[in-house]
Amino acid sequence: MTDIATLVWHKSSYSNGSGGNCVETAKLPDHETAVRDSKRPEGPVLGFSPGAWGDFVAALRADELG
Repeated sequence: MTDIATLVWHKSSYSNGSGGNCVETAKLPDHETAVRDSKRPEGPVLGFSPGAWGDFVAALRADELG
């Protein structure tokens, strides 16, 4: 298990100071991606395999999830 306290988190460029769309990601071992709500950094963290994360990002870019 990865200690999330040691991860380097990156906030989405779509996040803002008004509490909207606050998502952070961090790289995990084996090129996996961790995702959390930046408003609740102590809250749950989701982990995605490289393939699943790539599919998710591609769907967002294609606006399939919006």
